[in-house]
Amino acid sequence: MAKRLTRHEKQEKMLVDMINEMFRIAGHAVTYDDIKDRKDNWFQDWTMTVEQNDEWQAWGKKYLQKAFRLPARWAEREMAMISLMWGLKFENLVTGNKPISE
Repeated sequence: MAKRLTRHEKQEKMLVDMINEMFRIAGHAVTYDDIKDRKDNWFQDWTMTVEQNDEWQAWGKKYLQKAFRLPARWAEREMAMISLMWGLKFENLVTGNKPISE
């Protein structure tokens, strides 16, 4: 019989799954194992588009609802925090009429 994961173990697995899926959706050949020991701002080395972030947010919401039995609103809020803490920077973010990078 398989051992049930504790809540802490589930959260650790969730973080690994979230980061791996973020890199997969963004099209980068990087995994959690590649960045886990880095102490710098590793999340600024790669970018993703706003559309890719939206896809990752939708995937993460479903993941959190299933794995942690969270209501949709809580899962959305949790994904926003995860994106803020570990999300990649945007490559095509536009504010007003000009892209931010210009």
